[in-house]
Amino acid sequence: MLCKIVDMKRYLYSQVLKDIRKMVFITGPRQVGKTYLSKQIMEEFKNPLYLNYDLMGDREIIHRQSWKLNADLIVFDEIHKMKNWKNFLKGVFDARPEGQALLITGSARLETFRQSGESLAGRYFHLRLYPFSVKELEGSAAPHDALEKLNILGGFPEPFLSGSAEEAARWRNQYYTDLIREDILEFSRIHEIKTMRLLVELLRKRVGSPVSFVSLSEDLQVSPNTVKKYIQILEGLYIVFLVRPYHRQVARSLLKAPKLYFYDSGFVQGDEGVRLENTCAVCLLKYVHYLHDAFGKNVDLQYLRTKDGMEIDFVLTVDDAPEHLIEVKLTDNAPSRSLINFAARFPQARCVQLVHNLRHEEHRGGVDMVRAGQWMAQLPV
Repeated sequence: MLCKIVDMKRYLYSQVLKDIRKMVFITGPRQVGKTYLSKQIMEEFKNPLYLNYDLMGDREIIHRQSWKLNADLIVFDEIHKMKNWKNFLKGVFDARPEGQALLITGSARLETFRQSGESLAGRYFHLRLYPFSVKELEGSAAPHDALEKLNILGGFPEPFLSGSAEEAARWRNQYYTDLIREDILEFSRIHEIKTMRLLVELLRKRVGSPVSFVSLSEDLQVSPNTVKKYIQILEGLYIVFLVRPYHRQVARSLLKAPKLYFYDSGFVQGDEGVRLENTCAVCLLKYVHYLHDAFGKNVDLQYLRTKDGMEIDFVLTVDDAPEHLIEVKLTDNAPSRSLINFAARFPQARCVQLVHNLRHEEHRGGVDMVRAGQWMAQLPV
């Protein structure tokens, strides 16, 4: 199994090669495999060049633009740490020799290129690389086993490939220590680090539940707006992501409490059912963002909740209309009452209950009861 995973092409491999006629930006969490994917892409070129802005020698080459003119692919890693990096890339792209491709990788700050200015408009494609999913592990593990391992180890390559919960825990301790100590300082002040660390610990125990900014602000002794700012920083660092409630009027859904999940399921503090929901959330987000980045589809991941407390875990929407209503269960042979209720309200949507430990698949009360791993393995990524 290990050899098959190590040798496999990451799921964005073909898409990067298709899009490389423009600049291609690959963003995603740290240590998710961006550099590994870039070096796989380099094997498709005759004279590729990899430049990491963190390395002094590479940094000098970048500042002087002294790379060989016959380089047919230049990979810029961590270039967002360079002052005025967008203007730099614009100049390099516009003046590049015919046939020269540019691939830019990074996390955190690099993501802000989409919100800050238009200097790169029309010059790039943006692709988001996420942790392993059940589908991506196809051929190396049975769907049920793949989902089981993702639940325990998380989907980041290094801890997953270790195959050891102990090694994964050691990696995780160092990973989050470095993120909070180094990356968060780029967004906030030193005296906020202690509060940010405490917030992360609180959020680990609230996965899958609506986030109360007021409750968190009382725990942290800061304002609700400060909590929102901190969570936005954690989103920017690809530590957590929010799933907002579905509403036909989007503005109204933004006023309701979002649910929060971690990109790393192994970091979640909760029972097996909570980790399963988090793992499914990561796989679904990966699917949704792939459809958006690769095909330009208007898709979204949300959840449903009514005033009387009826709730289902996830809603996949296409053009703001529900396409799939999804409930996640560890072990449950009966369809969720909430899901049956929503099946009647949204007859155009497919209602699916994903059960990790399920003996027999069946259709009951308008709901498809399916094995979670098998269903996840049918997604394109």
